[in-house]
Amino acid sequence: MKGSLIVLAIFLLGMVLAYLGVLPQQMEEYDLSTASLYFLMFMVGVSIGVDEHAISILKSVNYKIVLVPIGIVVGTILGSLLVSIIVKGIDTKNVLAIGSGFGYYSLSSIFIGRASGNEMGVVALLANMIREISTLMLAPLYVRLFGKLAPVAAAGATSMDTCLPMIMKYSGKDVAIIALFSGIALTVLVPFLVVFILSI
Repeated sequence: MKGSLIVLAIFLLGMVLAYLGVLPQQMEEYDLSTASLYFLMFMVGVSIGVDEHAISILKSVNYKIVLVPIGIVVGTILGSLLVSIIVKGIDTKNVLAIGSGFGYYSLSSIFIGRASGNEMGVVALLANMIREISTLMLAPLYVRLFGKLAPVAAAGATSMDTCLPMIMKYSGKDVAIIALFSGIALTVLVPFLVVFILSI
Protein backbone atom coordinates (compact mmCIF):
# COMPACT_ATOMS: atom_id res chain seq x y z
CA MET A 1 0.00 0.00 0.00
CA LYS A 2 2.89 2.33 0.75
CA GLY A 3 4.18 1.83 -2.79
CA SER A 4 0.78 2.73 -4.25
CA LEU A 5 0.60 5.91 -2.22
CA ILE A 6 4.12 6.89 -3.32
CA VAL A 7 3.16 6.38 -6.99
CA LEU A 8 -0.01 8.42 -6.48
CA ALA A 9 1.97 11.20 -4.78
CA ILE A 10 4.51 11.29 -7.65
CA PHE A 11 1.66 11.38 -10.17
CA LEU A 12 -0.02 14.31 -8.37
CA LEU A 13 3.34 16.10 -8.06
CA GLY A 14 3.84 15.83 -11.82
CA MET A 15 0.38 17.25 -12.44
CA VAL A 16 0.96 20.18 -10.09
CA LEU A 17 4.42 21.00 -11.52
CA ALA A 18 3.11 20.81 -15.10
CA TYR A 19 0.14 23.01 -14.20
CA LEU A 20 2.43 25.60 -12.61
CA GLY A 21 4.67 25.55 -15.71
CA VAL A 22 7.89 24.99 -13.80
CA LEU A 23 9.01 21.95 -15.81
CA PRO A 24 11.50 22.27 -18.70
CA GLN A 25 9.86 22.83 -22.09
CA GLN A 26 11.82 19.90 -23.53
CA MET A 27 9.73 17.49 -21.43
CA GLU A 28 6.71 18.38 -23.55
CA GLU A 29 8.58 18.26 -26.87
CA TYR A 30 9.99 14.75 -26.50
CA ASP A 31 7.86 11.63 -26.21
CA LEU A 32 9.18 10.63 -22.81
CA SER A 33 6.19 8.40 -22.04
CA THR A 34 7.11 6.07 -24.93
CA ALA A 35 10.71 5.83 -23.75
CA SER A 36 9.44 5.17 -20.23
CA LEU A 37 7.13 2.47 -21.57
CA TYR A 38 9.95 0.66 -23.36
CA PHE A 39 12.13 0.86 -20.27
CA LEU A 40 9.28 -0.39 -18.08
CA MET A 41 8.64 -3.37 -20.37
CA PHE A 42 12.35 -4.17 -20.30
CA MET A 43 12.37 -4.07 -16.50
CA VAL A 44 9.29 -6.32 -16.30
CA GLY A 45 11.17 -8.91 -18.34
CA VAL A 46 14.29 -8.50 -16.22
CA SER A 47 12.40 -8.80 -12.93
CA ILE A 48 10.76 -12.07 -14.00
CA GLY A 49 13.90 -13.41 -15.66
CA VAL A 50 16.16 -12.92 -12.62
CA ASP A 51 13.59 -14.16 -10.12
CA GLU A 52 14.54 -17.82 -9.76
CA HIS A 53 11.59 -18.36 -7.43
CA ALA A 54 9.17 -17.10 -10.07
CA ILE A 55 10.80 -19.26 -12.76
CA SER A 56 10.67 -22.35 -10.55
CA ILE A 57 6.99 -21.74 -9.84
CA LEU A 58 6.24 -21.49 -13.54
CA LYS A 59 8.04 -24.81 -14.12
CA SER A 60 6.42 -26.74 -11.29
CA VAL A 61 2.77 -25.75 -11.32
CA ASN A 62 -0.03 -28.23 -11.88
CA TYR A 63 -1.96 -27.48 -15.02
CA LYS A 64 -5.13 -26.86 -12.95
CA ILE A 65 -3.56 -23.74 -11.47
CA VAL A 66 -3.89 -22.12 -14.89
CA LEU A 67 -7.64 -22.00 -14.29
CA VAL A 68 -7.15 -19.29 -11.65
CA PRO A 69 -5.77 -16.52 -13.91
CA ILE A 70 -8.13 -17.64 -16.70
CA GLY A 71 -11.06 -17.25 -14.31
CA ILE A 72 -9.77 -13.82 -13.24
CA VAL A 73 -9.51 -12.70 -16.87
CA VAL A 74 -13.02 -13.92 -17.72
CA GLY A 75 -14.49 -12.42 -14.54
CA THR A 76 -12.75 -9.10 -15.09
CA ILE A 77 -13.90 -8.89 -18.71
CA LEU A 78 -17.51 -9.66 -17.72
CA GLY A 79 -17.33 -7.16 -14.85
CA SER A 80 -15.90 -4.51 -17.17
CA LEU A 81 -18.73 -5.11 -19.66
CA LEU A 82 -21.22 -4.58 -16.83
CA VAL A 83 -19.45 -1.37 -15.80
CA SER A 84 -19.52 -0.12 -19.41
CA ILE A 85 -23.31 -0.43 -19.34
CA ILE A 86 -23.60 1.48 -16.06
CA VAL A 87 -20.96 4.18 -16.59
CA LYS A 88 -21.78 6.70 -19.28
CA GLY A 89 -19.19 8.75 -21.17
CA ILE A 90 -16.52 6.04 -21.52
CA ASP A 91 -16.73 3.67 -24.48
CA THR A 92 -16.72 -0.08 -23.96
CA LYS A 93 -13.27 -0.54 -25.49
CA ASN A 94 -11.63 1.76 -22.98
CA VAL A 95 -13.52 0.23 -20.05
CA LEU A 96 -12.35 -3.24 -21.12
CA ALA A 97 -8.76 -2.00 -21.51
CA ILE A 98 -8.84 -0.34 -18.08
CA GLY A 99 -10.19 -3.52 -16.48
CA SER A 100 -7.53 -5.55 -18.27
CA GLY A 101 -4.85 -3.66 -16.38
CA PHE A 102 -5.50 -6.17 -13.54
CA GLY A 103 -4.08 -3.69 -11.02
CA TYR A 104 -0.87 -3.12 -13.01
CA TYR A 105 -1.49 0.62 -13.05
CA SER A 106 2.01 1.81 -13.97
CA LEU A 107 2.02 -0.08 -17.25
CA SER A 108 -1.62 -0.15 -18.32
CA SER A 109 -2.13 3.59 -17.73
CA ILE A 110 0.72 4.40 -20.14
CA PHE A 111 -0.67 2.16 -22.89
CA ILE A 112 -4.19 3.50 -22.46
CA GLY A 113 -3.01 7.10 -22.14
CA ARG A 114 -1.10 6.86 -25.42
CA ALA A 115 -3.96 5.22 -27.30
CA SER A 116 -6.97 7.03 -25.85
CA GLY A 117 -5.61 10.26 -24.41
CA ASN A 118 -4.33 11.47 -21.07
CA GLU A 119 -7.80 11.55 -19.50
CA MET A 120 -8.27 7.80 -20.04
CA GLY A 121 -4.71 7.24 -18.82
CA VAL A 122 -5.58 8.94 -15.53
CA VAL A 123 -8.79 6.91 -15.22
CA ALA A 124 -6.79 3.70 -15.83
CA LEU A 125 -4.20 4.71 -13.24
CA LEU A 126 -6.75 5.48 -10.54
CA ALA A 127 -9.01 2.49 -11.29
CA ASN A 128 -6.14 0.02 -11.07
CA MET A 129 -4.70 1.67 -7.96
CA ILE A 130 -8.11 1.42 -6.31
CA ARG A 131 -8.16 -2.28 -7.23
CA GLU A 132 -4.88 -2.83 -5.42
CA ILE A 133 -5.65 -0.65 -2.39
CA SER A 134 -9.14 -2.13 -1.92
CA THR A 135 -7.62 -5.63 -1.94
CA LEU A 136 -5.15 -4.62 0.75
CA MET A 137 -7.91 -3.15 2.88
CA LEU A 138 -10.72 -5.65 2.25
CA ALA A 139 -8.87 -8.98 1.93
CA PRO A 140 -10.34 -10.43 5.18
CA LEU A 141 -13.86 -9.48 4.08
CA TYR A 142 -13.32 -11.06 0.64
CA VAL A 143 -12.20 -14.32 2.28
CA ARG A 144 -15.19 -14.39 4.62
CA LEU A 145 -17.72 -13.68 1.87
CA PHE A 146 -16.27 -15.44 -1.18
CA GLY A 147 -13.55 -17.85 -0.06
CA LYS A 148 -9.75 -18.07 0.03
CA LEU A 149 -9.16 -17.33 -3.64
CA ALA A 150 -11.18 -14.12 -3.62
CA PRO A 151 -8.25 -11.86 -2.60
CA VAL A 152 -6.14 -13.46 -5.37
CA ALA A 153 -8.79 -12.57 -7.93
CA ALA A 154 -9.26 -9.07 -6.53
CA ALA A 155 -5.52 -8.38 -6.47
CA GLY A 156 -5.02 -9.35 -10.13
CA ALA A 157 -1.41 -8.83 -11.18
CA THR A 158 -0.48 -7.48 -7.73
CA SER A 159 -1.10 -10.88 -6.10
CA MET A 160 2.55 -11.68 -6.84
CA ASP A 161 4.02 -8.74 -4.91
CA THR A 162 2.29 -5.95 -2.95
CA CYS A 163 -0.88 -7.88 -2.08
CA LEU A 164 0.85 -11.21 -1.41
CA PRO A 165 1.45 -10.63 2.33
CA MET A 166 -2.24 -9.86 2.92
CA ILE A 167 -3.28 -12.87 0.82
CA MET A 168 -1.02 -15.16 2.85
CA LYS A 169 -2.28 -13.68 6.11
CA TYR A 170 -5.99 -14.12 5.42
CA SER A 171 -6.13 -16.91 2.80
CA GLY A 172 -3.31 -19.03 4.18
CA LYS A 173 0.21 -19.91 3.07
CA ASP A 174 -1.10 -22.73 0.88
CA VAL A 175 -2.62 -20.10 -1.40
CA ALA A 176 0.69 -18.27 -1.80
CA ILE A 177 1.92 -20.34 -4.76
CA ILE A 178 -1.42 -19.87 -6.54
CA ALA A 179 -1.23 -16.12 -5.91
CA LEU A 180 2.34 -15.96 -7.21
CA PHE A 181 1.57 -17.93 -10.35
CA SER A 182 -1.61 -15.96 -11.05
CA GLY A 183 0.17 -12.63 -10.51
CA ILE A 184 3.03 -13.61 -12.83
CA ALA A 185 0.64 -14.84 -15.53
CA LEU A 186 -1.48 -11.69 -15.39
CA THR A 187 1.59 -9.42 -15.33
CA VAL A 188 2.83 -11.04 -18.54
CA LEU A 189 -0.65 -10.86 -20.08
CA VAL A 190 -1.41 -7.19 -19.31
CA PRO A 191 0.54 -5.49 -22.14
CA PHE A 192 -0.68 -7.92 -24.78
CA LEU A 193 -4.34 -7.91 -23.71
CA VAL A 194 -4.56 -4.14 -23.23
CA VAL A 195 -2.95 -3.45 -26.61
CA PHE A 196 -5.17 -6.05 -28.31
CA ILE A 197 -8.35 -4.52 -26.87
CA LEU A 198 -7.28 -1.00 -27.80
CA SER A 199 -6.52 -2.12 -31.37
CA ILE A 200 -10.00 -3.56 -31.98
